[in-house]
Amino acid sequence: MVYLLYERLRNWIYEHGLDGPLGVLDQIEFRALAAAGLSFAIVLLLGKRIIALLVRLKIGDAGLSDAESLRRIAASKSNTPTMGGILIAAAIFIATFLLADISERWVQLGLIVLLWMACVGAADDWLKMTAARRGSSRQGLHAWEKLVFQLGIGAIVGYFGYRAGISDAPVDIAHVLNIPFQKTYESSLTDRLGAGVIVLPLSAYVVLSVLMIAGMSNAVNITDGMDGLASGISAIVAIGLVVLALIAGNQSWAQTLLVPSVTGAAELAVLAGAMAGACLGFLWFNCSPAQVFMGDTGSLCLGGLIGYIAMVVRQEAVVLIIAGIFIFEIASVVIQVAYFKSTGGKRIFRCAPYHHHLHLGGWTEQQVVARLWIVTVLLLVVALASIKLR
Repeated sequence: MVYLLYERLRNWIYEHGLDGPLGVLDQIEFRALAAAGLSFAIVLLLGKRIIALLVRLKIGDAGLSDAESLRRIAASKSNTPTMGGILIAAAIFIATFLLADISERWVQLGLIVLLWMACVGAADDWLKMTAARRGSSRQGLHAWEKLVFQLGIGAIVGYFGYRAGISDAPVDIAHVLNIPFQKTYESSLTDRLGAGVIVLPLSAYVVLSVLMIAGMSNAVNITDGMDGLASGISAIVAIGLVVLALIAGNQSWAQTLLVPSVTGAAELAVLAGAMAGACLGFLWFNCSPAQVFMGDTGSLCLGGLIGYIAMVVRQEAVVLIIAGIFIFEIASVVIQVAYFKSTGGKRIFRCAPYHHHLHLGGWTEQQVVARLWIVTVLLLVVALASIKLR
């Protein structure tokens, strides 16, 4: 909104010599950093009040766990309020609304994903955490209900995202399948597609959108099991998304690096910056010992945004590398369940998801969290370096 106001008043601003101090709003990099700072400040300023409100409403973690070995640990956190993801979602929305070009279609779709996923997560959290007070046996949304909403938003965004990516160019770069190490262009001197580049039809684009948005939202949700784990990793991943959005939105940079250029995608750097700042702000209250948990409200919207931005900038493979911890966490659950059923009760991990396996293996919770943060930083470096290796 601030940026749009600046655009509307541009002539007046120049006439009155205010283009110097306000000219920074033309710089997408500045607005991305400003969004990070603003969302961080919003979470920090509202944090204590929201936490106190959640405590009064008795929206606390139930301390339940399916694993006997974890029940004692979970019970110690039973009074910690959850649903703190409303802080994350609100900060991202406000910072993006104020500093991004909200007339840009990619920003509009991103905010829809944010609000949709936050509402689904909030409904799930509310049903779970107020069940005892309401005298109800319903513990959150049923798995199929949550999945319907996740798949639904993935399909909707995939369809409208595909239509939004249609340009006047003979071949639409916004729909290419960006395979690791494959050159999108023949060279940095031409905009002709490289050999073997696949342009996705609508059906394939929508399917990929569903897989990325639903898959990443569930992956972050499963990882959210230790103080500061999901919020810290999400902040690191968001920083990577800022870089990828800036590259995709700049024709010159994208062509030099031989990766897809998507018109308007640079504005998603503001959304990603807001996400990074909100996660860091939330980490202020979520670090061990946590004063609040993000719950499904936060984890679903963060995962949904990660998957969405990866789709728009056509960097799914690179983002999956950066978010490798999230992917391995959800994979560990799938592997554990499949192996347990096929062998009649045997296990590969002490407990799934994998962060509990490490915890039960002797690592303290703080060691697990800090070391997985470190691994994510290394994955970010590797992923960004891979862009140049084409």
